[in-house]
Amino acid sequence: MKNTNKIHQMDIIQGKIEKLKILEKDRKFCKHNMEHFLSVARICYILCLENKLPVKKDLIYTTALLHDLGRVEEIIKGVDHDKASVGLAKEVLQYTDFTPSEKEEIIGAIGKHRKTQVGKDFASYFYQADKLSRTCYECEARNDCYWSSAKKNMEIKY
Repeated sequence: MKNTNKIHQMDIIQGKIEKLKILEKDRKFCKHNMEHFLSVARICYILCLENKLPVKKDLIYTTALLHDLGRVEEIIKGVDHDKASVGLAKEVLQYTDFTPSEKEEIIGAIGKHRKTQVGKDFASYFYQADKLSRTCYECEARNDCYWSSAKKNMEIKY
């Protein structure tokens, strides 16, 4: 988890986490905070293990940490957060020892995490984990949520 912790400790990342906390303070829907990032990472890790996909835990957690931090730019500037998150990932991944192909895998999963991914690859499991991380079954705002009934998680799965 060397790379994940290195990125998490960067001033730019801590700044995004804090800014997002402030920007989403009054948000009644799912928040994009450390709890969400860690839930996505843990579920994705389980999915990869269950499906025997050999993905490093450090790569999974780094992807989860970075995937929604672009929400800051989305809220402030109207930029799609997946695109802003990809830009941030490219900036900080240069300070890690991930291989070029691992960096591409991280950036690819971040860039695709909002679009339905069906398959047996990392981006698909990451997409699923992002959606499965939401506890719609206990959410007070679920009736006002724009997610369709089919997309809402109304059972504990992971």
